[in-house]
Amino acid sequence: MADREGPLTPAQTEDDVPEATLRPRRLEEYFGQERIKENLRIAIEAARGRGDSLDHVLLHGPPGLGKTTLAMILASEMGVSIRITSGPAIERAGDLASLLTSLQQGDMLFIDEIHRLPIAVEEVLYPAMEDFSVDIILGKGPKARDVRLKLNRFTLVGATTRYARVSQPLRDRFGTSFRLEFYDEEALSEIVRRSASVLRCSIDESGVTQIANRSRGTARIANRLLSRVRDYAEVRADGIITAPVADAALAQLDIDSLGLDQMDRTLMSAMAERFDGGPVGLETLAAAISEESDTIMDVYEPYLLKLGFLTRTPRGRVLTSMGYSHLGIDPETRVAQTPLFGISAADPS
Repeated sequence: MADREGPLTPAQTEDDVPEATLRPRRLEEYFGQERIKENLRIAIEAARGRGDSLDHVLLHGPPGLGKTTLAMILASEMGVSIRITSGPAIERAGDLASLLTSLQQGDMLFIDEIHRLPIAVEEVLYPAMEDFSVDIILGKGPKARDVRLKLNRFTLVGATTRYARVSQPLRDRFGTSFRLEFYDEEALSEIVRRSASVLRCSIDESGVTQIANRSRGTARIANRLLSRVRDYAEVRADGIITAPVADAALAQLDIDSLGLDQMDRTLMSAMAERFDGGPVGLETLAAAISEESDTIMDVYEPYLLKLGFLTRTPRGRVLTSMGYSHLGIDPETRVAQTPLFGISAADPS
């Protein structure tokens, strides 16, 4: 997936506040995803009681929802070390074998974007996950021989934004699989309050609500918007984040009342004006707005679908009546009305 610039991409960017400073360390500090937390809490207590390692865990869902953070919390709760890597970074079977043999008893291995593992590497994982052993070939030609090495018991935590692309044999070897959902306003408000405390910035409840409402249901975006609003408050206001300050800061970033930015509206406008609302194919839409199809599917669409502004049909993407209304277009007559973007640049003072 191609990353895009700006505060609303859920992909991690170089401009983010160092996430290590904001990541919670314990389950009680992790807000939202209550069902997943409760299941993980039970698994952790059971593993501790047996003196055993956790079963392998697969986390999937849109980017920015806390998959890496949950993996680090699992290691912290279990009191073990964690090695972090990604599917594209493991190019050869030998790379994975080296990682696996370096793990100590009970350690965790976190593989982000696990669906991008090469097939040859993935096949090395199968015996490692099931039997805690790895097969390596010594020598070449007729003298080559297969040697099976025993591994320390470990926990593999896989993460993916493309669950369907994780092969069935690999999915079946995970003991538990959880889908992370978009956060509700209450959870995002808790995240903003905690991050504000860590960053030592002053914010009132109205400011918390403004940022939470425009965070697209994504924890990473909430933290990023908080950082940008903090900068604005320090330079253009008195350093305290209030609703007017947050509104002015986010308006300057071209983020509307629902958290949509200019590219979101460009996508919907193209559907409305150039394709009569659809259906329109993904590749056609990507070409029309000069954006990659993977970026549309991974970055823009999930939240627009959640809001009900778009639907997917067998023939392509369709703009809904709610999407038309948000653009300020009457869905019946297709006549432009007063924009409903909710962006204002009122002076916060």
